[in-house]
Amino acid sequence: MPLLMRHSLLFLLFLPLLTRNALAQSSRSYDDLLVLYVDENYEKCIFKAERYTERDATRRDPLPYLYMSMCFHEISKMDKYTDDPDFKNAGRDALKYAEKFRKKDKENAYFAQYEDYWEELNAAAMGVGFMYLEEGSYSKAKREFDRMTGYDPENAGAWLMLALSQMKMNLMRDAEESLVQFRHTYAKMGDHDRLSPDRKRLLREALIRYAEQLDNKGMRDSARTTLALGAEDFMDNAEFKALHDELN
Repeated sequence: MPLLMRHSLLFLLFLPLLTRNALAQSSRSYDDLLVLYVDENYEKCIFKAERYTERDATRRDPLPYLYMSMCFHEISKMDKYTDDPDFKNAGRDALKYAEKFRKKDKENAYFAQYEDYWEELNAAAMGVGFMYLEEGSYSKAKREFDRMTGYDPENAGAWLMLALSQMKMNLMRDAEESLVQFRHTYAKMGDHDRLSPDRKRLLREALIRYAEQLDNKGMRDSARTTLALGAEDFMDNAEFKALHDELN
């Protein structure tokens, strides 16, 4: 398919999502940012979106922050930006502006319209967070999962991973606060089968890792109780079942 035609089709697909609730929060639809994003002109899109965030008339609008997040995320996947000092932390910036977007989207008018993006961003963030945990960079892991809870506060697995990261740093008061949030979001989830694949995977991994942490601390009963939260959904996973059998 010719490039121009592909861009036109993408524009038509994105436009209804963008404009459906735009007037509820802003008089702008930000079609200029949409065109730049669809054309993969990410640097210019970031520049223009940032200008909007600095103007009094538009700095409270959520969409410019969302476009900055999406553009930084795309840039983070491109090798040509690896050595560019302006974009070396693009993955981190994608999370930062996602969090800013969620804070501006006070009525939650846009978040649900971009589920595919949140799934992709969650997958990237959890991968980085797990890597930091494995290498013992607990403060960096905490930063990743803290950002995740910032833009997706209904993500129970992110709260549990944040608590685990804080425990690794001996920030026990902070960890307890995160556990309270985990219990709250977990209780509200309802049917786990309705979770997106990224959220479901993160919840499973969080239950495993947190239960292992408790068991290593000699708190086997608590580890068993933690893992039981996922027994109905995750027993078909070999790692989960092995730990479940070991604890029981």
